[in-house]
Amino acid sequence: MNTAKVRIGAVTADNWYDCCLLELAEDQKVYMEPNAVSIAQSKFETTLKPYAIYLGDKAVGFLMYNTVQEELDGYWIYRIMVDKKYQGKGIGKKATELMIARMAKLPEAKNIVIGYSPENLEAHNLYASLGFKDHGDRFGKEMAVVKKIG
Repeated sequence: MNTAKVRIGAVTADNWYDCCLLELAEDQKVYMEPNAVSIAQSKFETTLKPYAIYLGDKAVGFLMYNTVQEELDGYWIYRIMVDKKYQGKGIGKKATELMIARMAKLPEAKNIVIGYSPENLEAHNLYASLGFKDHGDRFGKEMAVVKKIG
């Protein structure tokens, strides 16, 4: 797969519904809210920034991060998902790299943090491959991993 065609773009009036139609595999749905819920959340929590993941001109995934620092002195990634038809092709990794590059430009960015269920091995492998480290931080049922950027 040529990941050079992967890009991210803001969720807008033109693409929000395409993002809502994206689906996770059945065994992944337990780990994440539907994209429609995340998009709605971003309208009320306006520091959250939702993005569509594109392969060429087709929306194939969704991600969202917070533009204010939270726990662990970091900016948090709230969502990363790739439609079940496009998983395993490096799209999620490339899109996450693009998102991290944007997040690194936020004021006083030192850490990027993401929380996920320890049972979600696909997420674990993705974040480890991007340099996120587990320092033993836990929030409820989720573990939080940190990537130092500053």
